[in-house]
Amino acid sequence: MSKLPFRVTLLIWLVLSLTAWNALRLWTSLAWRNALLEFSTRPNPMVITASSLMGIITGLILIWGIWQNKNWTVKLLLGAAVGYSVWYWTERLIWQQPRPNWLFAVIVNLVLFAFVLFCSRSLTREAYERKPQHPEIERS
Repeated sequence: MSKLPFRVTLLIWLVLSLTAWNALRLWTSLAWRNALLEFSTRPNPMVITASSLMGIITGLILIWGIWQNKNWTVKLLLGAAVGYSVWYWTERLIWQQPRPNWLFAVIVNLVLFAFVLFCSRSLTREAYERKPQHPEIERS
């Protein structure tokens, strides 16, 4: 197996970190369901559970796709980045109390999105370089 570029390794760590974060959210929403229902009206623990499961499944598929150099990984990565941003801002604006650090959240979100875009170019270049130039030679 060829060595992955540094930015792809960082991307895997980013996806792995978000997947672990969603696993922690899932465990917390299940373990503390009664406390969440008693002391919080929004969001419902089932919403947290469902979004965490989606994050875990998407993250595991992305990690596997990046690791296996699958061609569809770039599209899923960009879709997951947009989906994660929409989910984050929806949850923040609808269910959370107003926070004074919105500018910091916007900057971090934009920096991470730019990083994902930058790394997706590396993944597409890797996929292009991986394609055989002469398929009939490889079959023999």
